[in-house]
Amino acid sequence: MAYAGHQNDHALGVNEYSDEKVTADHVSLDHVATTRRKREAPPLVRDLTPEDRQRLEKILIRKIDIRLMPMIILMYVLNYLDRNNIASARLAGLEDDLNLTSTQFNTCVSILFVGYILMQIPSNLFLNKIGKPAIYLPSCMIVWGMISAATAACNSFGGLLAIRFTLGFVEAAYFPGCLFYLSSWYTRKELGFRTALLYSGSLLSGAFSGLIAAGIVGGLDGAKGLRACAIAMAAFFILPNFPRTTTWLTEDERQLAAWRLDEDIGEDDWVGSKEQTFLHGLKLAFTDIKMYILMVLLFCTVASGSVTNFFPTVVKTLGYSNIVSLLLTAPPYVLCVITAFCNAWHADRTGERYFHITLPLYIAVIAFIIAAATTTTAPRYFAMMLMVPGVYTGYVVSLAWISNTLPRPPAKRAAALAAINAVSNSSSIYASYMYPLSAGPRYGMTLKHGIESSPTDVALVVAMSVNCITACIAICAATVLRFMLLRLNKKLDLGEPLEGAIAIGEGVPAEASKKGFRFLL
Repeated sequence: MAYAGHQNDHALGVNEYSDEKVTADHVSLDHVATTRRKREAPPLVRDLTPEDRQRLEKILIRKIDIRLMPMIILMYVLNYLDRNNIASARLAGLEDDLNLTSTQFNTCVSILFVGYILMQIPSNLFLNKIGKPAIYLPSCMIVWGMISAATAACNSFGGLLAIRFTLGFVEAAYFPGCLFYLSSWYTRKELGFRTALLYSGSLLSGAFSGLIAAGIVGGLDGAKGLRACAIAMAAFFILPNFPRTTTWLTEDERQLAAWRLDEDIGEDDWVGSKEQTFLHGLKLAFTDIKMYILMVLLFCTVASGSVTNFFPTVVKTLGYSNIVSLLLTAPPYVLCVITAFCNAWHADRTGERYFHITLPLYIAVIAFIIAAATTTTAPRYFAMMLMVPGVYTGYVVSLAWISNTLPRPPAKRAAALAAINAVSNSSSIYASYMYPLSAGPRYGMTLKHGIESSPTDVALVVAMSVNCITACIAICAATVLRFMLLRLNKKLDLGEPLEGAIAIGEGVPAEASKKGFRFLL
């Protein structure tokens, strides 16, 4: 079985294979005309029987799953806890300890995302260049672990502001790096569920951060958990690099891992550092209109989920004590983990993306409306139970849709993943100001002693209305992208050349389209 790969042929003629001329394409950096030709599977893969190929592929995937997924999930839990524990620390008295105003506290929250946004694209392009995620990501974790530890010594607004900015700058390497990491190992129909597994790290940390903070507020000061630096040291010896640079795989397994990705797209993936360039990948990503539609989709989804940055404060509006409020933050996240797994698994099984993204968002819209309209405790907490699953159940499928839609070359995919994730997180800068502590009693309409707290009505209308509107815009963006990809697939069915589709941003590999490559809708 042979699928199309691409290779630069610095010649003017066109090679022929099986009496078919393959489509000329522009691959080199100076846009010299080149050609595509069939590429045989590696000898060790080509000689396998279908039964042996299936058996070895299952063994390979299981080995990578075991070495890769648990470790990056654990690392992401710590990443997310370090980033968002400030919300729980607020209930523990952080503002009083440092004499912070509500605006100063919100500035400390939002400044992290400034550093987080600035570093994502350079970090992902650098990771793609060096091809050593098993070294790069744990190294970043050690640095952010030390920065996070320094927070305990902070005793002023300026110090906290500097630490939060630096923490965001270093942590920016992790999540977009992991998205690129996963797309370098798994095929398109394996990626959705693995992305959900990865993002479960943030969802679980959202649940457990409340439980941990409840223990701290309740006096369990010795419960500190695993240290980020210790986990990072273990990760050096456990994580794989890319398929061609992982030394603990056999030669057969390395060839099979690389060929699986080639088969899936019809285009080879990461080959070596020399093939990766910063500016070329950046240019290809930023000249593809699909990246901007995905950017709107992810930005509005994350903006709708900005309520989770202050979820302990929002839950506190139910009128319970600090500890009970922190404990009540856990169930919505646990429910979200379950729904995200089920949704992503089904999306991979069916190869469908659009409805697995938009249907949960409709539920989120309903949740925001309920939170804005009701004045009683039970409906408000029901709305809170739906907010997190409504936003993030489809969000994890959206993350996989980026790599599905912009798969090649790896430099383009790395730049697009980082750019989209950076822009989507920019909503967290303004969103923090929608939840001032003075408005806390009524993000969701609190009644005290049967009397409505009217000053907080404005906070409800602003926060929940903005979340509702952005969720609707995300649905519209997903709809536009679906129709665009549907149109491109019809052109592929007719054998028409595509501009700005996949691979290098200038066309679809001819053999890939003939072998059945189609965008996932």
